Amino acid sequence: VVPITSSCCGMAGAFGYDAEKLPASVAMAELSLLPHLRRVAAEHIVVADGTSCRHQIGDLARREATHTIRILERALA
Repeated sequence: VVPITSSCCGMAGAFGYDAEKLPASVAMAELSLLPHLRRVAAEHIVVADGTSCRHQIGDLARREATHTIRILERALA
């Protein structure tokens, strides 16, 4: 487990879906989250609990992010 010390992903619920706010949303994600995700190996699991965070990671980093409960579900299976 490698926690990411990150700022907000930039999506902030519906904020990042507004075309006028998209540049601010992307800039926020570029502060620390996206650069870190670009360095993470493809086989590593990315975990994010926020729905909008998972969408932002998928859209901007082209990575699937999994909710913590899904990781626990796999461990219990």
